[in-house]
Amino acid sequence: MAPSSREAYVSDLRGRYRAFTNAGYVVCLIGVLVMLSGRYMDGVPHWLVFPGLAVIIIGWGLLAFAIFSRAAYVRAHPFEPRD
Repeated sequence: MAPSSREAYVSDLRGRYRAFTNAGYVVCLIGVLVMLSGRYMDGVPHWLVFPGLAVIIIGWGLLAFAIFSRAAYVRAHPFEPRD
């Protein structure tokens, strides 16, 4: 059974800017790992907490970029069912 045009549109939207979304998640995870290692691991400098926080903020920026870019795409290309 072929997907309807609405399902295809939604699937296309979910795929847009997916690389930025995934990169945002990975960057946030790396930032958390750096921050936790700077805080709790022996032999690791404590000043790594602040760069870890900066990396988390960059990850959130990537996620926000993906969300707002996808919203702009939806505004520019609304769903128009074809009969």
